[in-house]
Amino acid sequence: MLYATIMAGGSGTRFWPASRQAFPKQLLSLIGDRSMLQATVDRLQGLCPVERILILTNQRLIEATRAQLPDLPIGRLIGEPFKRDTAPCIALAASLIVAEEPEAIMLVMPADHVIKTDSQFEQAIEAALELVDEDDSRLVTFGIKPTYPATVFGYIERGELLRSQQGRVYQVARFREKPDESTAKQFVDSGNFYWNAGIFVWKARTILKALQSYEPEMYATISAISAALGREDFEQVFREQFEQIKGKSIDFAVMENYPNVCVVEAPFDWDDVGNWSCLPRLAGCDDHGNTTIGSNLVIDTRDCIIRSSHEHLVVTLGVENCIVVHTPDATLVADRRDEAAVRKVVEKLEQLGWIDYL
Repeated sequence: MLYATIMAGGSGTRFWPASRQAFPKQLLSLIGDRSMLQATVDRLQGLCPVERILILTNQRLIEATRAQLPDLPIGRLIGEPFKRDTAPCIALAASLIVAEEPEAIMLVMPADHVIKTDSQFEQAIEAALELVDEDDSRLVTFGIKPTYPATVFGYIERGELLRSQQGRVYQVARFREKPDESTAKQFVDSGNFYWNAGIFVWKARTILKALQSYEPEMYATISAISAALGREDFEQVFREQFEQIKGKSIDFAVMENYPNVCVVEAPFDWDDVGNWSCLPRLAGCDDHGNTTIGSNLVIDTRDCIIRSSHEHLVVTLGVENCIVVHTPDATLVADRRDEAAVRKVVEKLEQLGWIDYL
């Protein structure tokens, strides 16, 4: 029986000013009418019913998330009181799932990725389910064939070929952290590396057992939270225990140490939507390299990304390599070649105490 866990607690600072603390990027509709979170839930329709979808987010995002997913049953939306990275998030979800169905298989995925080919995604998940059915000690992840030497992704080095029919599956040789440009080029040129998509399939009890082995303190804390389910003091226990957890990614906590990890070569189109530079890939460009969303008039403008609403006109005249993002209370104008600096804006706003713009 498949349960899906969607991690939806990110802040999306690289999408400022559209992404804010109270309404981060997973709740945005970058293209089309559906937000990334809504599209992620839609993608699961052929795999599991909404009753077996669990969404974990930040407590302050509960109301906004609930508004986007009104059909999600009560109890399937969990608000973490503190940000503690992916390992505690997954541990909490797994413990809740095991309490309900001890033999459940668990699909874990972020809420802020764009996957255009839902049918191929479904096929890939079904292949992963077969791998777990064959060996319930397996942890299955998905690798994206790299198209350029990216330095913003972690990498998976593949080992022995386990299966070639209906998609290639390899034993994982090792996980590699985000590399520098030279190392990333070596990875891509070798043909033995994938981008780490951060999507996983495993038995819920298997990941809990792994966490118990590698992160016993974290496991004990999550167990204390699970034991309080249904009690009047659950919220107090949840907050007090969760605060004690040392945040750690699931890659650091388990995946890099676990001996039985395999990687499915992903057949689906995937984009991690990391910053504004994703828009040309998602929405395309005009003949001059411009990507525009909303009401825009571009004159003598080249290689720009411009996002506005249909109620506000943005005009660019004689500019190149710019990012322009208009929102009702803040507008960003940035050099497209230094987009990493967008994070500095958020840091500066925090330093100034301009909390209305965060």
